[in-house]
Amino acid sequence: MIIVDTALQKREAEGRPIRVGLVGAGYIGRGMTLQIERYIPGMKVAAIANRTAAHAQKAYHQAGHDDYLQAQNSSQISEAVAAGRPVVTEDALALCDAEGIDVIIEATGHVEYSAHVAEQAIASGKHLVLMNAELDATVGPILKVHADRAGVVVTNADGDQPGVMMNLLRFVRTIGYQPVLAGNIKGLQDHYRTPETQKGFAAANGLSPEMATSFADGTKISMENAIVANATGFKVGVRGMYGPRCKHVNEAVSLFPLEEMLENGLVDYILGAEPGPGVFILGYNEHPDRKDYMRYFKMGEGPLYVFYVPYHLPHLEGPLTAARAVLFNDAAVAPLGGPVCDVITIAKTDLKAGEIVDGIGGFKAYGTIENSEVCREESLLPMGLAEGCRLLKDIDKDQVIRYTDVQRPNDRLVDRLREEQDRYF
Repeated sequence: MIIVDTALQKREAEGRPIRVGLVGAGYIGRGMTLQIERYIPGMKVAAIANRTAAHAQKAYHQAGHDDYLQAQNSSQISEAVAAGRPVVTEDALALCDAEGIDVIIEATGHVEYSAHVAEQAIASGKHLVLMNAELDATVGPILKVHADRAGVVVTNADGDQPGVMMNLLRFVRTIGYQPVLAGNIKGLQDHYRTPETQKGFAAANGLSPEMATSFADGTKISMENAIVANATGFKVGVRGMYGPRCKHVNEAVSLFPLEEMLENGLVDYILGAEPGPGVFILGYNEHPDRKDYMRYFKMGEGPLYVFYVPYHLPHLEGPLTAARAVLFNDAAVAPLGGPVCDVITIAKTDLKAGEIVDGIGGFKAYGTIENSEVCREESLLPMGLAEGCRLLKDIDKDQVIRYTDVQRPNDRLVDRLREEQDRYF
């Protein structure tokens, strides 16, 4: 992001910092506040919204600010932003509506709550950065339609795997290689992990047990790769992806079907490989002179080559996405059109009629990626809609859950957005 740092330094010198409205002051939100306030010139966290104000206050405190104001409505937030005073609120929609804020970063990980935030941000004419794979994988394409109509950018984030993959993919394409696979490097995949099994890891790393579970049970990687699929047109070769195990990412050149990659492009992952937890792109170029150069560069024999980034740094890189949106109207990751892949709901254990599905990172279901045309044909329930659904029939362990198997909660915005998305595309 070389051009971004120069543009941010110019904004700093002009005394015109990008003013960020942050929704969510959890693990990522606090880290992002510290990053922006202490280490990024030309950008300020103008306001933080969190349903519990104390968490927003903690985020500012950790970043060295105790001079924040408490606001109850958009007028109070606008006045504080105009005065250059950090401001805390429990009303995320008021933050989205307030004047003087350039971009909203949504960092809660919730679906229904975040859908309201996203809609209000777009309606208020603000760029929107989603550090929220769960919402993006569920209704990202229709949010992009709404954002285009409003003349704003909606994007997933640098630092999270989708942003890192797309940055690398754009680089690979720019240097003359055809990206044919976008991949994650994953250390663990166990569909039956629960908040109980992950509570120790969660406590040691400052995460919620549900978040830690979604990482371990495969839901999160499916959400992330669905976002990349929607941004590239790439598909999955099989439900859940191939996910071969290997020792090093360089082995990936021989682990996926070349014909499939050349025909559709694939999103996938490798398991247990070094260097983790990074991402990789497989790029293709069969020009004979190029092969000689790449052999000299120690990139392999070709015509398929591995390009990888050995890390992802979510809250360190995430602010750069906000800068790209405000300064250049550039999205790190955004859908090309309609959904290409979705994340479906699968029973984590035997479930009985009348039970309520507890959603992402819970005890009862996990999400896995599937091509969208299959999801439509089989009426498969998106994992992003599963929370709060009441089962109408028994569901066996590892069985998919369909729309017809559940009664969904009444009057949810995310359901309306999903229905609009299905109609639109």
